[in-house]
Amino acid sequence: MAALQSPVALHSRASASLSSSSFKTLARKSFSFSFSSFKPLRLPRLSSAATKLSTKRRAGVRCAMMVDPAATNYATALIDVAKSNDTLEATSADIEKIDKIFSDDEVYEFFTIPVIDMEKKRSVLDDIIQSSGFQPHTANFLNILLDMQRMELIRDIVSEFEVEYNKVTNTELAIVSSVVKLENEHLAQIAKGIQRLTGAKNVRIKTVIDPSLVAGFTIRYGSGGSKVIDMSVKKQLAEIAETLELDDVQLTV
Repeated sequence: MAALQSPVALHSRASASLSSSSFKTLARKSFSFSFSSFKPLRLPRLSSAATKLSTKRRAGVRCAMMVDPAATNYATALIDVAKSNDTLEATSADIEKIDKIFSDDEVYEFFTIPVIDMEKKRSVLDDIIQSSGFQPHTANFLNILLDMQRMELIRDIVSEFEVEYNKVTNTELAIVSSVVKLENEHLAQIAKGIQRLTGAKNVRIKTVIDPSLVAGFTIRYGSGGSKVIDMSVKKQLAEIAETLELDDVQLTV
């Protein structure tokens, strides 16, 4: 398949080529269901051959460190459409839903394993769209990815969309990991602190539950989460262990 260029040329079963500026013309019927009504997907059981293939694909994904340039182009096209429709915030909310859905390996593999029938994939995708209340252009975007058999890019597209969104809106993303869910007032205080540190106009907080921290929390921010504020007990225990290993202990008899 030819590499995508920016602006992305997208194709679907029902249309000819279109640029990101005309992406919205392929939008399907708008849905009004809320994401809270989304039910767990009932996916067809995979055959043993498909299961083995999915394991190999996961191993390949884990080894791959570079983002496919096509994912960046798709994300940029979606950003352009959202800006032209003045639906950037709503589209960002759609992307967060997509991130949640496709972070499930079973769902991701269902759409990326070639041996699964396309009509089965389309039926499940229709259920996702109907349950999630996506913007019309977001729903269309997912259908185009399926038509072009590029669903394996979905996770990278989500990541690249967030990067582009943060650039466009001058937003700093902070990932807060903790053992238990933090109160909103605590998250607000963290957001204010990150804003002071970075000078960003906006701060978005993503929360992750991580029992391995024992207690406390960590904050990752900056490009690719390159900066870390570690207030966890896990870190304190590691420092104590390091001290005990490195320092000589003198015993008095």
